[in-house]
Amino acid sequence: MTTLIDSAPVWLFGTNTYVVAPGRGGPAVVIDAPPDAEAIGGLLAKHDLTPVAVLVTHGHVDHVGGVDAMVTPTVTAYLHPADIDMARHPGLQLRALLGLAASDVEGLMITSPLTPLEGGSRVDVGGLAFDVLFTPGHTPGHCCFLLESEGVLFSGDQLFQGSIGRTDLPGGDYDTLMASMRREVLPLDPATRVLPGHGPTTTLAAERLHNPFLQELL
Repeated sequence: MTTLIDSAPVWLFGTNTYVVAPGRGGPAVVIDAPPDAEAIGGLLAKHDLTPVAVLVTHGHVDHVGGVDAMVTPTVTAYLHPADIDMARHPGLQLRALLGLAASDVEGLMITSPLTPLEGGSRVDVGGLAFDVLFTPGHTPGHCCFLLESEGVLFSGDQLFQGSIGRTDLPGGDYDTLMASMRREVLPLDPATRVLPGHGPTTTLAAERLHNPFLQELL
């Protein structure tokens, strides 16, 4: 059976949250959890899925702000340690993104346990195996998740159709992002489907041909 992958753009920035499962009516992995538990719950219910894990690409509130609503004794959340402080203390990014202090937005300061991710490791959960690619630059702890069995890369805010993640927010660095792109993303099979944190799905082959930022690396 082909792996089930479905998504919805939610919250203020149209962040793509993904549900990934071996099939309908069983365990599922959520990739990124914006602060919209109803939308994520609806996506899971659509396929009669039960979440067992949340893989978070990075610590920005539009990707991690919904984790507290999801974590239970049977649901584990994963985030790279370099972004855990960002998730727990989102004041700088909230001011940069929304002009708000953390105290002005309830529920965005993550308090749940976060299991640390490690680049080069594999997370086996819900009957699926995700390779963790450490891709800092957008944030210090940004990671992409490769589902090699399906030829799919969940790229978070590393790579978009025609663009890359912004590096002008706290903790961002353009040179670091480009170095991690060259090291971790460009060597992948060009046929890899890229499912980004914002915007439409693309392929690595298409981005190698048309993305001006990747052109700098080729």
